[in-house]
Amino acid sequence: MSDAAPRRTRIKFCGFTQRRDIDEAVALGVDAIGLILVPQSPRAVSLEQAIALKAAIPPLVSSVVLLRNPDEALVRAVLEQVRPTLLQFHGEEPAAFCGRFGHPYLKAIAMQRQTRSLAEISADYPDAAALLLDGHAPGGLGGQGLAFDWARATEAVRLPVMLAGGIRPDNVAAAIAAARPYAVDVSSGIEQAPGVKDSGKMRDFAREVRRADQLP
Repeated sequence: MSDAAPRRTRIKFCGFTQRRDIDEAVALGVDAIGLILVPQSPRAVSLEQAIALKAAIPPLVSSVVLLRNPDEALVRAVLEQVRPTLLQFHGEEPAAFCGRFGHPYLKAIAMQRQTRSLAEISADYPDAAALLLDGHAPGGLGGQGLAFDWARATEAVRLPVMLAGGIRPDNVAAAIAAARPYAVDVSSGIEQAPGVKDSGKMRDFAREVRRADQLP
């Protein structure tokens, strides 16, 4: 019998706009809830909405605010008023900017047409909490359901790796088997419309992650 600890892939659901969807996600045992403060996103919420939605996230469930190439004033407003567990920088922000605020952050990496190794990229962001690998191309928006070669997530890297992009209930187990990520992150794959979650898809996604964790 193996003495290895059972695997537990963390789950982040992102792009919430409604409290009832947050309540359902929390009941499923997800690890993190993501709110998007990017005006170009169909799942964008205002700062005021983010404050109200953050209040619905209970203790011990991480809150994540996603920003894309923000100015410093917006980041500081988010930290002071929303008070998320983590920031998520989803644009071309340099490490010096991401680390300026002394707050834990995730750095999203656009994997379409990405020629640099994850080792190189992680060296650029030594103080990041994790790298989040998404399927969009550099300069593009996440949340489009675009996948990439999941095997790239297995490249040797010193940071935890989160897998996003094109993941759905029907393929998340295969994604976990291919990439063995620390966490999976999903937005469009659990929706009935942008920003409106589907209860059944959320439930099925969480179930499939737990099933994948039981596989050798």
